[in-house]
Amino acid sequence: MNKIALALATALLAAGPALLNAQDLKIGFVSLDRILREAAPAVRAQKKLEKEFAPRDQEVQKLAKQVKDLQTLMEKEAVTMSESQRREREAELARQTRDLQRVQREFREDANVRRNEELSVIVQRAQEVIKQIAEAEKYDLILQEAVYRSPRIDITDKVIKALADK
Repeated sequence: MNKIALALATALLAAGPALLNAQDLKIGFVSLDRILREAAPAVRAQKKLEKEFAPRDQEVQKLAKQVKDLQTLMEKEAVTMSESQRREREAELARQTRDLQRVQREFREDANVRRNEELSVIVQRAQEVIKQIAEAEKYDLILQEAVYRSPRIDITDKVIKALADK
């Protein structure tokens, strides 16, 4: 979608001064980042994800504490341990560290997949709202990325409000 908008903007600029000076050309801008941070559906999705992943996050924190506690115990008792005890504890620490890393990686991957699923729904709804606003207010072009944009063409607040109303 962004490539199409960029190509259209380039075509409009290349069309010459006749189009650029036209009084009836109406351009808008939408900040998708702001929508994904501030829109009511995005806030609800974030809270939903936090609630969904809270138990697993607690599990990861618990495993991390166990690894840290084992490492601290080993450092305290290193002087009094026999060589075989030290090797056993080091092997146990290595195993727990690997398990922790695996659980952390799986947690991050699962959280990212779910986050992307939720965000894609929000982006799709935002695109529909943007299209409705564009048609209702007769915009010729609405951009989602720009190096610079004037605040007067920014319609992000309208989109956020429309998403909250749905």
